[in-house]
Amino acid sequence: MVLTKSGKAGRLTGQESDRNLSGESGIKVSEEERVEREVQEMTTWHKRDWKQFYELARRPWRKHRPPRPVYPTGLNRVLPAAGFSLSELDDAGVDLDQAEILGLPVDAGRIGAYGPNVTVLRDFVRSSRQPR
Repeated sequence: MVLTKSGKAGRLTGQESDRNLSGESGIKVSEEERVEREVQEMTTWHKRDWKQFYELARRPWRKHRPPRPVYPTGLNRVLPAAGFSLSELDDAGVDLDQAEILGLPVDAGRIGAYGPNVTVLRDFVRSSRQPR
């Protein structure tokens, strides 16, 4: 049962049920507005989004894992460093953007270059280049 303009109650047929009181067939929304609303509404992740994220995070590296930098602490002794120093990256011919793309850790606070780190960096960059 639906109230009409005249205030009488009645039953609507199939075609009339699609129309509103003004006789028009509803609000028309453009495709752009619909997509914009969907983007605005998507503020939290759904369960499938989290599953996809963790699947990607669990995948192994495609080619090679980035090398871990070390620094000398004494005679015949090295310890792991937080990242490669800027001078090591420079000596190996790697800029900061390329280091970020390759997933190399960078420690801007470290000073100086350790020879084995530079060698490992050069080998890693050479092996990670895509054949053209």
